[in-house]
Amino acid sequence: MQLFRRWLFLLLILLLPACSTPISEYAQSQPKFDLFQYFDGEVQAWGMLQNYSGKQIRRFDVSIQGTVDGDALTLKEDFIFDDGEQQQRIWKITRGNNGTYVGKADDVVGEAKGVAVGNALNWQYTLRVPMDDTSYDIRFDDWMFRQDDTRVFNVAEMTKWGFTVGKVTLFFEKQ
Repeated sequence: MQLFRRWLFLLLILLLPACSTPISEYAQSQPKFDLFQYFDGEVQAWGMLQNYSGKQIRRFDVSIQGTVDGDALTLKEDFIFDDGEQQQRIWKITRGNNGTYVGKADDVVGEAKGVAVGNALNWQYTLRVPMDDTSYDIRFDDWMFRQDDTRVFNVAEMTKWGFTVGKVTLFFEKQ
């Protein structure tokens, strides 16, 4: 049965294509999204994970503590999932030129690369996701949209081999 589920999972991700919107479309959108300014300090977030068909499969809360030191931002994210599981991710993010960012975390394969234009920020990265007794490298197309001074929306499409396998949706509120 376990082998059947894995093969079914792999078959399903092969059947769903993915695409993305160019970030330049948000150039005139306000308020401007400065990742360092927004995440400096305490931020709370609430989110959900949906599978490839849109079914909600997990919910979670996140407490985030951000610390800016020059052109470096450290984000300590503490997740609590609806089943009681707890996880922590610590991002080390460096600011580049023209709204670009590079980020690293222990479960990120290589580097996350991001760019902010207008009220939007787009991250591209691969996350190593544990599942059962193995792990999968899942590609994230992660979009954040600044709503106002305190709120940000986040939608991340997850793909494997170019096919959509799920979506993460979050709502952030600066404390």
